Amino acid sequence: MTAAPVEPLQLPARLTAPPRLTQRHPWLLPAAMAVHRARRRTTWVWDGWSGRVVWADQRGATELPVRLVQHGSLLLRELDPGVMHLQHNKVTNLRLATSRLDGLVIAPGETFSFNRVVGNCTRRKGYVDGMRLSNGSAEAGVGGGICQLANLVHWMVLHSPLTVVERSEHSFDPFPDQGRVLPWGVGCSIVYNYVDLVVRNDTDHPFQLRAWVGERYLHGQLRTDERPDHSYRVEARHEQFLRHDGRVFRRNQIWRRVIDRRTGDQVDEELVRTNCALVVYEPGPDVDVVDVS
Repeated sequence: MTAAPVEPLQLPARLTAPPRLTQRHPWLLPAAMAVHRARRRTTWVWDGWSGRVVWADQRGATELPVRLVQHGSLLLRELDPGVMHLQHNKVTNLRLATSRLDGLVIAPGETFSFNRVVGNCTRRKGYVDGMRLSNGSAEAGVGGGICQLANLVHWMVLHSPLTVVERSEHSFDPFPDQGRVLPWGVGCSIVYNYVDLVVRNDTDHPFQLRAWVGERYLHGQLRTDERPDHSYRVEARHEQFLRHDGRVFRRNQIWRRVIDRRTGDQVDEELVRTNCALVVYEPGPDVDVVDVS
């Protein structure tokens, strides 16, 4: 039997572009981040003042009656003992971040910005050094780990009629799939305040985000006032590991199927995202890596 041909590997521009100015001259990074943050703050103010965007910033006094989506994300993963303390610190950061998010209502016509709601994670606010990813490696950083909360929110939103306006994925696949529950490629990056998760409510119904830290899991719920006519199934397709010029890349597609709740029939499907990332660990013997050099 002849194996199916592998489609040509098209690397994202972010993985093939020359080093950015701040990568060549790291001392410029603080100034560049300040410029990005100022630009985003100006956009927030202008959009709100002009009425172009109505930002979601109100928390409901009571829960909306219908639990649309629920998910739990494991807090601690078995990683190198040298970075486990950063994972424990991450739990502290997640408690602070969820306290800002829990109960938020996204009313019809409103837009939710993760960075705008959670805010800047600083030591003054109680955030500590947690594990964050930089160029595919784990390192210490104040507020590290809150991407896990953004990932949880994004996963729940994908199972709802809410519209994802902005989402940035990781450029690297940093860890093997051991214990993975969600498909690879549905996460998102967060950097205050210019790499964001932004969601808009284009429906006629309010949606409420619940989030809290338990003993072992980060818990989340997406609630609403009336059960929608459709449910959603999110899955990864065309998963591949490809070796190119001595480096291994991972790619897949994230698809969302729309299901009629009354009949159980699929009424639509859509391609949510095409992912391609550099793998920074050595794939195990059970992973089929195809050489496309």
